[in-house]
Amino acid sequence: MEPVIEDVEEYSYREVILPSLIPKVPPPELDRETGERRRGRDIVIAIDHGPNSKHAFDWALTHLCRLADTIHLTHAVSDVRNQVVYDTTQSLMENLAVEAYQIAMVKTVARIVQGDPGKAICKEAERIKPAAVVLGTRGRSLIQSVLQGSVGEYCFHHCKVAPVVVVPGKDAGDESII
Repeated sequence: MEPVIEDVEEYSYREVILPSLIPKVPPPELDRETGERRRGRDIVIAIDHGPNSKHAFDWALTHLCRLADTIHLTHAVSDVRNQVVYDTTQSLMENLAVEAYQIAMVKTVARIVQGDPGKAICKEAERIKPAAVVLGTRGRSLIQSVLQGSVGEYCFHHCKVAPVVVVPGKDAGDESII
């Protein structure tokens, strides 16, 4: 019997250089049970250039992030070598990093990854091992997302290292089931 060789997808990414905003964080308190110092958590936030992604980012800053956490902004693209996409995404990530520092005083790391958005987000989550993965919805109806699939649904089923938080858009209102 011959061993089966799986096709291994190449994992391409491009780091984003953000302005150096280093929060002044007091030393972490001692944990009551273990007596060890607490350290911040890692939180992956999947972003794109849409309003629902920005809403998910705002939600994560307000409801999930706390002092000493590090947020990892992840944007999936079809080609990381496309300079126009890189420049616009870098500008977006810089603005989000400044906003994250001003609102929640958290450190921000950003990365543009190549590939299918769902798979790329799950690979980033496997690499980072975060406390949570946060992403927004595309704003499609339930029937459309069932027929066409969605990134949130893919991550919800395939991301095994962290809980996935799918934040509905602002105008979803009572129609949202997640």
